Amino acid sequence: MVEEENIEEACRKAVEEDDGPKGVCYCFWGPIYWFKMLAVEMHWSFVFGVVSIYGINQGLGGALSRIGTEYYMKDVQRVQPSEAQVYSGITSIPWIIKPIWGLLTDVVPIMGYRRRPYFILSGMLGVVSMLFISLHSKLQLVFAILALTAGNLAGAVADVTVDACVAQNSISHPSRAADMQSLCTLSYSFGGLLGFSISGVFIHLIGPKGVFGLLTLPAALISLVGILLSEPQVSNFAYNEVNQKFHDAAKSMWTTLKGPDVWRPCLYMYISTTVSLNINEGLFYWYTDSKEGPSFSKEAVGYIFSMGAIGSFLGALLYQNVLKNRSLRDMLFWTQLLFGLAGMLDLMLVQRMNLRFGIPDYLFIVIGEAVSQMIYRLKWMPLLVLCSKLCPSGIEGTFFALLMSIGNLGDLSSSWGGGLLLHVLNVTRIKFEDLWLAILIRNILRVSPLCLLFLVPKGDPNAFMLSTKDEAETSEPDNIELASLIHSVDDKF
Repeated sequence: MVEEENIEEACRKAVEEDDGPKGVCYCFWGPIYWFKMLAVEMHWSFVFGVVSIYGINQGLGGALSRIGTEYYMKDVQRVQPSEAQVYSGITSIPWIIKPIWGLLTDVVPIMGYRRRPYFILSGMLGVVSMLFISLHSKLQLVFAILALTAGNLAGAVADVTVDACVAQNSISHPSRAADMQSLCTLSYSFGGLLGFSISGVFIHLIGPKGVFGLLTLPAALISLVGILLSEPQVSNFAYNEVNQKFHDAAKSMWTTLKGPDVWRPCLYMYISTTVSLNINEGLFYWYTDSKEGPSFSKEAVGYIFSMGAIGSFLGALLYQNVLKNRSLRDMLFWTQLLFGLAGMLDLMLVQRMNLRFGIPDYLFIVIGEAVSQMIYRLKWMPLLVLCSKLCPSGIEGTFFALLMSIGNLGDLSSSWGGGLLLHVLNVTRIKFEDLWLAILIRNILRVSPLCLLFLVPKGDPNAFMLSTKDEAETSEPDNIELASLIHSVDDKF
């Protein structure tokens, strides 16, 4: 045991003393060195868990699910764009109520385990829901929505555990908070890039229902994580105290949430997300329309979204290497402004201004998608770092899920608001005369949060630390993360 500790300490010192690769070699060895540094400081199981859940399940699987759902609603269920926007919001509800799943995994162990059964059960739910929707040839819309919602529930339960790991390590390693968010984002972006790149091909070859069948594999990975998870068993758990624990956790979250250092940035996060109306379904229907739109093929649509994933990936790299120490308000000001201006590219495309300059539709939309997603990622990265710092010790996983749910609630409001806008402007499966007006309204609303920047802290989000009156009285967190991660954290204390 002593020898293992000495080896681990020597590795840490080696990482600290090594300045890392320099020059041209950094392009190749830099990412490897970065992964090595995170694996040594946070333990390899943390890095593996983040890559598995964010990269494979949410990135790769999420990309296939998004394109599959788009074509499933359009070609199989044959719904209107405004209706698809509403249904998309409904299926995302499990992500909005993530704190419930966080509380369950924190407070209610199953057969003595807090994490493993939830991983296994959620993975099984994901597999069953994807099989259900893929094997039924004439599935009614209501059952299709229920199946998609169940699939999102499986992903949300797995996500909340990884979020807890990220939040806990952001508190114990505040200097690495930005690195951990970059790891999450880069994994997600790389998985999304791969998923979007192959999604169009699979949609063309096996159809949207066949893609849902493929999604059983990322769902099964969740169960595999639960099977491989090494977790100490809770003995003699007092189930009669569950209600009290729920009450204590809710009280602690409310006490933290009502502090001005917390509710002000949360309010900004919700409003800035809500007012950026989501009209993606209207744009998607226009992309694939043979009369009014450019009539992109399934493969082309997949490649277009993959360029968005590249833009998101570049945004994460840019933030990690250049912008992570910038002032939060300055970052939000410029990214929010540029986000609104980038939306004008959609307006130029729908008005076919690009053709007047001799720029093909495909090239123009690829550039617009990459730029928009890069700016969107740059807008969210500092907010994610700030959210990880707002979590009180002991309920960091659940509280981080609560903060993310506020953003997800903003996404729901944005989706339903966008659906209402498309309905009012009579944008349908075949009518797109006023789509340009919907885009213009969305772009104007995107820059409106600039007047609310006083709600967020001024300084570097990496330097922000939450302080509460009860901090000294906060007990040790009894969250059970990946077992080896807990052991490495305990050793440092």
